[in-house]
Amino acid sequence: MSKPTAHREKPWPQSDPAVDMLVMDIIGKVADKWTMLILEVLAEHSVLRFTEVSKLIPAISQKMLTQTLRQMERDGLVERTVHPVIPPKVEYRLSDLGLSLGAAFCGVWLWAEGNFSRIEAARTAFDARQGTG
Repeated sequence: MSKPTAHREKPWPQSDPAVDMLVMDIIGKVADKWTMLILEVLAEHSVLRFTEVSKLIPAISQKMLTQTLRQMERDGLVERTVHPVIPPKVEYRLSDLGLSLGAAFCGVWLWAEGNFSRIEAARTAFDARQGTG
């Protein structure tokens, strides 16, 4: 895996290829909008039922919500609790792993917020040079 080298004087140390593959896999999964939105709503609301998550993310289909929650559970990011009642009651919460991932991505949001006007200016300038703006 090629690691970023900006602002580094020393080369990155060699790492375990299995760890590199895990990083790429996790980034690929977490970088999708649904995982990020589910992380956000579960972080804000602590424990939610499936229908509550669905209402808080109205653009997501039931199928995509089911798939994303299952993948997040498989990766250890979400804990799913089934209560033995009729009708069934299933609740979702972020695990410690999910909470720590959300905290890590909080830095991205803060960076984006702090650089919003610079990014918009760069995009506007690029589009003007390309004749697409």
